[in-house]
Amino acid sequence: MPVRAPFLRTALLAAALLTACGTAPEPAAAPSAAPSGEAAGESAGKPSAEPSREPAVKAAGPLGGPGTACALPVSFSLAEGWEAAAIEKPKDPALASLVTQGPATVLCEAKSEGTPDIAFLRVWTAPKGSARSVLKAFAEADESKGIVLTDLKAGAVPAVEARYSVYSKLTEEWRRTRSFAVRTDGGAVVVVGLAGLDSGEEAVTAAYELAKSTLRLS
Repeated sequence: MPVRAPFLRTALLAAALLTACGTAPEPAAAPSAAPSGEAAGESAGKPSAEPSREPAVKAAGPLGGPGTACALPVSFSLAEGWEAAAIEKPKDPALASLVTQGPATVLCEAKSEGTPDIAFLRVWTAPKGSARSVLKAFAEADESKGIVLTDLKAGAVPAVEARYSVYSKLTEEWRRTRSFAVRTDGGAVVVVGLAGLDSGEEAVTAAYELAKSTLRLS
C-alpha cells in the first residue's frame, strides 16, 4: 500500500479500532441532544448563534498548498503540534474501502503528535454532489446518530457543518465529533473532519476550528 510516512497505518489502525461494524448497542444514557426547535432550525440551514468557546491555538503553518505535506483542493492553517501526511488510495480494490467513507476518499491525515490527545484531522474528497448531500452521506456512513447540519462559512467559502455522535467499540461509548464540507470550483466536494478518541477535547476542536476559519479554495 503506497503511503508517505506512517500515517496510513495509523489511519487504518484507527479505522479498525474506532469504526464499528454492524449495529452498536444503545448506551444507557444518550448524549444530550439539541432542543427540537434548535435542531430543526439548524437542519433547515440556519447558522447557529452560539458563540465559539474553543480555546485559542497557534497556527504552525499552511496545509494544502504547494510545498506542503498534502496537495489538496483547499488550504488551511494547521495547528501547532499537529503533523500531516498524504494518503494514497491502495491499488488493491479489496483494500480501497479502508480509505473511503460513504462517497468520500481520504487524501490527507493530520495527527495530534505534539499534544496529549489521540485525534486526527482528515481531509476527504468526493468527485461530485452538493456539500450538504456529500456531508450527510459521509456522516451516515460512520456509525452515527443525532446528525445536525448547519450552513455557515469556512473562511469566506460557503460550507455545511455536521455535528453528531459516533459509537466506539473500543471504549463502548458514544463520542461527539464534527465535520464540515465545501464545494470547489471544479465541482468536487471536500470534507474536513475530526476523528479519534479525543475528538471532543477542547484543544482538538480548537485545531478543527482553526482549519475551518482559515480555509481557502486552492
